[in-house]
Amino acid sequence: MPNFMLLLHQNTTDRPDRSRDEAMRMTNEYVAWATKMRQEGRYVAGDKLSDDAGKVLRLKGGKTVTTDGPYAETKEIVGGYFCIKAANYDEAVSIAQTCPHIKFGGEIEVRMVHEM
Repeated sequence: MPNFMLLLHQNTTDRPDRSRDEAMRMTNEYVAWATKMRQEGRYVAGDKLSDDAGKVLRLKGGKTVTTDGPYAETKEIVGGYFCIKAANYDEAVSIAQTCPHIKFGGEIEVRMVHEM
């Protein structure tokens, strides 16, 4: 069964302030979802990424240049990921629809992993 990356996108400009209790409830939903994926034998990996935009490396003029984030004025970041097992894209999308990330206003990009 192939692996699929679920890239959890979130808008950085449209995030409501959440209480500590609300943030903990949300985190618990993600943990419960990941636990369910483990129990079903689908879970491969997953983590929350830091809230910054990261670093991007590019080759310019024969030299590697490192810049902050994918774009200077990004309004969206990849906030985390899950890697799951699924039979095909249809099943991976069906599974992704059960992830709480959508419920909390995020978007999920589903990509098949091509094993090398």
